[in-house]
Amino acid sequence: MAESHVVIVGAGVGGLAAAIDLAAQGLRVTVLEAADQPGGKMRRVPAGAAQMDGGPTVFTMRWVFDELLDRAGVGDLGDLVTLRPLQVLARHAWDGPKAATERFDLFADPARTEAAIGALSGRAEVERFRDFRAEAERIYLTLRDTFIRNSQTSMPGLVRRGGVGKMSRIQPFATLWEALGKHFHDPRLQQLFGRYATYVGASPFQSPATLMLVAHVELDGVWSVNGGMHALARALADLAERLGVTLELGQPVSTIETKGGRASAVKLEDGRRIAADAVLFNGDVNALALGKLGGEVSRAVPVVPPAVRSLSAVTWCLNARTDGFPLTRHTVFFGKDYPGEFRDIFKRRRLPAEPTVYICAQDRLDDADPDAPAPDGPERLLCLVNAPADGDILSPALDPSEIQACQDRTFALLQRCGLRVELDPSSTTITTPRDFARLFPGTGGALYGRASHGWQASFTRPGARTRIPGLYLAGGSVHPGPGVPMAALSGRQAATSILKDLTSASRSRRVAMPGGTSTG
Repeated sequence: MAESHVVIVGAGVGGLAAAIDLAAQGLRVTVLEAADQPGGKMRRVPAGAAQMDGGPTVFTMRWVFDELLDRAGVGDLGDLVTLRPLQVLARHAWDGPKAATERFDLFADPARTEAAIGALSGRAEVERFRDFRAEAERIYLTLRDTFIRNSQTSMPGLVRRGGVGKMSRIQPFATLWEALGKHFHDPRLQQLFGRYATYVGASPFQSPATLMLVAHVELDGVWSVNGGMHALARALADLAERLGVTLELGQPVSTIETKGGRASAVKLEDGRRIAADAVLFNGDVNALALGKLGGEVSRAVPVVPPAVRSLSAVTWCLNARTDGFPLTRHTVFFGKDYPGEFRDIFKRRRLPAEPTVYICAQDRLDDADPDAPAPDGPERLLCLVNAPADGDILSPALDPSEIQACQDRTFALLQRCGLRVELDPSSTTITTPRDFARLFPGTGGALYGRASHGWQASFTRPGARTRIPGLYLAGGSVHPGPGVPMAALSGRQAATSILKDLTSASRSRRVAMPGGTSTG
């Protein structure tokens, strides 16, 4: 097996995690990335002269990366990047009569959060929050080893591993919004914790109550990465190269070839052909299904129809002066009509009339004085609103005039909440669903693969193996789902499958039969 060559298409976090695992086991690994930087969606985006994170901004589940590096024998994550645990997980504000003054901080310290809930909603809601936290933890602990870390994704298998009693407690058939309505009486808290569905590109009104586990994940620790999330991608890429991985940036792959029904090579757009004993595709699975990597591998996975795509987004990467509302590292501004936001996106297929606005203030400390003034000078802000993933459809809902109207609504909401942002087009990069569709082929702009709607959604994501022997999958569109740590886990599961299959094949090739004949 030591002479085996694995080619990985895509240097997202799943591909990098797989490369590290495989190289640490002595395999020859080549990673090919179309972009000029590693990280996939963990990308750097210009905002005028500044550079900033234009993708994921929240780092959780550190243990995933500590285990990856420990397995590779290179220490832990703190040896690669500088991490800072956040004390304020997020600040929240609501549009309405009290928009300029009403705000709520969610803390890493549960006691501080309870005090904040008591001030916002009363003592009874504090008790309900405690029950909610306990249930979120139960769901997470039930699914961590039976589903999240397990490559087998069927419901019968999950029940066998966890037991019928435990599985019934995770509320797979209730929606997240229904479950939150039982826990909280204050609609603002329902809205706040319902937003966790958007972490996987879903609507809280259609996603399963199991997504309450995201609350436990965040309360278990959120970190900022010095240099931004892209610094994490760069550090993983550097580590892979130190372990012997060949990383080629700016090298798009045009075709994954097969021979005898098995993945055998990749062909690059520059005409080169690289033979492989296994190919790992670290991109959206729909790119394979739609034939964007060649007709030979289009049957590897089923097509994801546009109707079941996850959320896309409109983002503004700004280097701008701000004033008024005291931002923290992560701040969320809620519109007046939360159900209407998701009806607009998933039913009407248009940009929301009442958007929720997320801002990552990348130059702010999380525990700054709530009344502290803005930085003296421009600061880097990622502003994001949810959008339909119709970037590959000729829909007037995403025309430039509609993007401009969405921008007007977005910054008007911020203004009503007391935040003034000096927009300067020369220091702003806007990314729309059409841009995301171009950046990530096959997605239509969807940022999380298939939407996690309904109890079966999590079981429809493909696992590491495909219908084509020798072709494997990693990334946010496969099991165990979207998000930086989940994508890394998918890469590790793919590496495990590759190692197992190559070992099995290697042993088969070396079996000695009577008479001295070697057979495969």
